[in-house]
Amino acid sequence: MRQWRRRLALGLNLQPGEAAPVVAGLALFYLLFTGYFMLRPVRETMGIAGGVDNLQWLFSGTFIATLVCLPLFGWLASKVKRRRILPWTYAVFASNLLLFALLFARDPDDIWQARAFYIWLSVFNLLAISLAWSVLADLFSSEQGKRLFGLLAAGASLGGLSGPLLGALLVAPLGHAGLLILACLFLLGSIAAAVYLQRWRDRNPLPAMSEHPASKPLGGNPFAGASAVMRSPYLLGIALFVILLASVSTFLYFEQARIVSETFTDRTRQTQVFGLIDTVVQGLAILTQVFITGRLARRMGVGVLLLAVPLIMAAGFIWLALAPVFAVFVIVMVVRRAGEYALVRPGREMLFTVLPAEDKYKAKNFIDTVVYRGGDALSGWVKRGLDVMGEHPQLAMLFGALLALGWGITGAWLGRRQRELE
Repeated sequence: MRQWRRRLALGLNLQPGEAAPVVAGLALFYLLFTGYFMLRPVRETMGIAGGVDNLQWLFSGTFIATLVCLPLFGWLASKVKRRRILPWTYAVFASNLLLFALLFARDPDDIWQARAFYIWLSVFNLLAISLAWSVLADLFSSEQGKRLFGLLAAGASLGGLSGPLLGALLVAPLGHAGLLILACLFLLGSIAAAVYLQRWRDRNPLPAMSEHPASKPLGGNPFAGASAVMRSPYLLGIALFVILLASVSTFLYFEQARIVSETFTDRTRQTQVFGLIDTVVQGLAILTQVFITGRLARRMGVGVLLLAVPLIMAAGFIWLALAPVFAVFVIVMVVRRAGEYALVRPGREMLFTVLPAEDKYKAKNFIDTVVYRGGDALSGWVKRGLDVMGEHPQLAMLFGALLALGWGITGAWLGRRQRELE
């Protein structure tokens, strides 16, 4: 048994004493992503219910809602103990889920209710996930991040695998309101995992934590994250990387809404299709995260994680321009999302491990929410404008290929800078 454990630890790049926190980190992401991905197909169905031609308005509404949430989160991060930022934020989100469950139970077909939930879940998605990664970037060293972030991201993919399956199986018997209540329970479980991680690090503190202990607030003002980004070329580079990532994702997202709405007309069927795509994506991502991501980062650096997917996506956009059909779209979307979860996201989070604690929470949150959703909103209108001008998707797909190339160039530069800052 002991020899088997040593082989497993070696295969997973674990060092002595890391098994328990890694399990807690996996649980944090698994529970968070199970709940989110169980609701993601519901969000996509709500978006289509509001009209495919109106998606750019939902993206703009999401950006405005993100701007409203930023100072609230910044105030919380400045005033409360660092260890309490995640539990308090997630508790607010859990109460929101219960409120939406009540509204859906009373009137499941209200269109404005559907739009409000679409916007809320889009804000929750980025803020909750960004905050989970902030905690890990705070509690793990840069060296540990390279070894373990890919493995920890597998917890997210496991949740992304089970969440759509649960959603597809339970949406008929429980309804949308029932799914929201179940997602609330998963979110509460992720709080417990985060609390365990904080206690583990208390017993095994990093040298930098003597100067900035988790038992004290970060201080500063609610807008410190934005000002920090504007002062740092490195953070500006991360912001540009996120804008280009969001733009590529938005171009594909609009194509997804158009193609799926034309291919499947029933709402329940649409939810099942979205769930099936999510399942395939997460299955591929898990295999890559467990066996490839950490080894690539250690041997070739973070840059390779940030460059590979953009180059593949440039080719994928060109393929879609030549053959804009459902089968091709599914292949490109699956590759893009699996690559993002397995390579881009862990690599992007590794960039923050070399930064001060305040930047890991405030600047990172600003980039992951306001900058990302700003890129969403802008690219949504650009995509809509290209569709109107060109009257066919090929023009937008070729423009997307150019965005993907810029995305890859930015990722390669960030990889070099991260290595210099270690």
